[in-house]
Amino acid sequence: MIKLNHIFKWYTNSFVKTYVLRDINLEIKEGEFVSVMGPSGSGKSTLLHIIGMLDEQSDGEYFFLEEPTHTLGEKARSELHKNHIGFVFQSYHLIDDLTVYENLETPLLYKKIGASERKSLVADTLDRFQIVGKKDLFPNQLSGGQQQLVGVARAVITSPKLILADEPTGNLNSAQGSEIMELFKKLNSEGTTIIQVTHSEKNASYGKRIINLLDGRVTSS
Repeated sequence: MIKLNHIFKWYTNSFVKTYVLRDINLEIKEGEFVSVMGPSGSGKSTLLHIIGMLDEQSDGEYFFLEEPTHTLGEKARSELHKNHIGFVFQSYHLIDDLTVYENLETPLLYKKIGASERKSLVADTLDRFQIVGKKDLFPNQLSGGQQQLVGVARAVITSPKLILADEPTGNLNSAQGSEIMELFKKLNSEGTTIIQVTHSEKNASYGKRIINLLDGRVTSS
């Protein structure tokens, strides 16, 4: 599903290159649940953003579903992301002036899904995540746990092939965190590929494989 060949990421400032990722070679198969671990500044989030096509590598090849994304234009990469990838951010990234219902509907609008199907998918998702009673509330009226639940719901509503989660339980208490992880486990058992970045050994253990990063390099995978 995912193949990274010699991926580098650097930033140039006053002719000095600062490397964030160095020579990353990885393969992730469809249906895997992978945890990416490493200290702060090791390049975990950058790697996740490159896999999610929210950022671009400075050098190297990235194949997603056998598509050579490194040769594609921005529009084609955006289509791939939109059609196949759900992203769960640590800071929720909900749209403040939209209700829970409207936040969930947004990715369906991007995919140009018709009104009646949208209505049905949002209703099913509200039910599945047990947030029907919150549908008319705005993000600032929700607790952190509820916001993250909506963030996860929004990521999965389009039935993506791949879910990328960046510290998905970082702002949650342990009970809420376990709830999110159990949900990921269930989605994975239904065939969704999941890659999560985490500092938590407990959360990492939900994955079937751990990739360790240090100073922008993979030390074990």
